[in-house]
Amino acid sequence: MIIPRSHLAAFAAALVLSCSKKESQQEQGVAPPPVESSKPGACAAGGGKVKDPVSAKFFPRTADTYCVDPNGETRSYGKEATGTLDTVCTEQFDGECEVYKSYGLSRVVTLRYIDGEGSPGSVNVNLSRFDSPEGAYGFFTKRVVADSDPLENAPKPLEAGTAAALGTGVAYVWRADYVAELSYANELEAPEQLAKSSARVLPPLAKGLGENLPGQSVQLPAVQRLPTAERIAMGVSYAASDVLGIAGVGHGAMGFYQSGPKRYRVIAIVRPDDAGAGDVYKTLRKVEGAKGLKTLPFDAVAFDQQSGEDGPKLSWVVGRKGNTLLGVGDEEFVATGGDDSAGKLLSKTEKEEKLKALLESASTTPDQK
Repeated sequence: MIIPRSHLAAFAAALVLSCSKKESQQEQGVAPPPVESSKPGACAAGGGKVKDPVSAKFFPRTADTYCVDPNGETRSYGKEATGTLDTVCTEQFDGECEVYKSYGLSRVVTLRYIDGEGSPGSVNVNLSRFDSPEGAYGFFTKRVVADSDPLENAPKPLEAGTAAALGTGVAYVWRADYVAELSYANELEAPEQLAKSSARVLPPLAKGLGENLPGQSVQLPAVQRLPTAERIAMGVSYAASDVLGIAGVGHGAMGFYQSGPKRYRVIAIVRPDDAGAGDVYKTLRKVEGAKGLKTLPFDAVAFDQQSGEDGPKLSWVVGRKGNTLLGVGDEEFVATGGDDSAGKLLSKTEKEEKLKALLESASTTPDQK
């Protein structure tokens, strides 16, 4: 059939008019599609089932008004899972995958919780398993402290698992080999309301997960050695490889502290026996410019480290007693290298006094893993 030329012209004009109307609507702002909400009563049957036999018992089916999404999908990656760790890199972690792997990632499970009262609120959960508690806790502190000052940016402590933290819209839970990351979302809430809602929704779910995760709920030996007095809330970082970046030192904990106007850090390294701790001490003695301290009643060494090529020098004093090494050093966030940082850092004498008090109190051996 041949379409008359006049009809073609009319069709073209209508098409142009339709496009013009669409462009005009876009410029004026067309109402977006409605935000998807769960149906009231969606959790009445007790929530959905976690379709991963390895981890199903770890996830509470309900927490407050929230439950596992009955229509949601459980995805698993890694050991004894349907997907590979390479797949989780592309589907879940994007550019952060190498961070997870650097701490010994071995398995991941993801799922979603919805609000049984019918709001569009939801909680996505990533449960990661690592090769060791040291790797898992190291990743947990990377999430909590990262590379920022915990005095300014750390999330709040949360009672869940062995250690947990609550931020705006997020929560982190650590226990043994596992770290759970929980993220709350609600497209209808402004930032201030979202913060309030997440502070209500996330803690019950985080607590339930923390109770169900397997493994001992006990702090790592090095973290047990960090003093609690003057420690900044959530101010603990854990190096799963080499503390202070010194090759051969191995894993250990670092705490962030404040004493009046002064800031400082403490490191703790615990080894299974005295000989292992002695090897670490020998490694520290080999740091360029390191000097032994004869003024202290135990093996002690002082050395400087530079924070980057242009950063200030950070001074440390480290001592050993039995299977434990403790060290007191400068806080990088206030060590500018100029005169203005003098009143914000401990003097060498103050560091030695603190180190002596800490090691003299280290009379018992913390639990080993």
